[in-house]
Amino acid sequence: MHRGMHRGRGRAQRGDVRAAVLRLLADEPMHGYQLMQAIAERTGGIWRPSPGAIYPTIAQLEDEGLVTVDKDGGRKLVSLTDAGREYLADPANQAVDPFAARTPEAGAPDLRAAVRDLQNAVRAVAVSGDDALIASAYKTLIDTRKSLYLLLAAADDDSDET
Repeated sequence: MHRGMHRGRGRAQRGDVRAAVLRLLADEPMHGYQLMQAIAERTGGIWRPSPGAIYPTIAQLEDEGLVTVDKDGGRKLVSLTDAGREYLADPANQAVDPFAARTPEAGAPDLRAAVRDLQNAVRAVAVSGDDALIASAYKTLIDTRKSLYLLLAAADDDSDET
């Protein structure tokens, strides 16, 4: 497997969200937003599930009797039930840690932060630059995209030789 593959890019599988929610609730009850934040925190920001992934998962777990959802000051607090604790304790349900594959490697560059910084720079050029500067920035972005694809192609060539 190439270095960097399966490191939280793209959409998580439904089972991953489910397993993550259950594991987090085993520690303490949380609101949906807290669950999203805890997953992002536990993975160093690499995996940030959306409300569209979290809330349907909570509803499904509630339907299965594994969690309860109670009103807490206008928000909904999600807690693990006894059945949920039994589910987690069952060795048959000890799936792969949903956080393991999405933990940033020590010393690995933060590509997401670099992209955010790049977006800020592009936005500044778009707002403040004249036509020539914008055209130059556009060419730089196109060249950068090509360079990134060339890096991937070179990595594929290296892996084919091993």
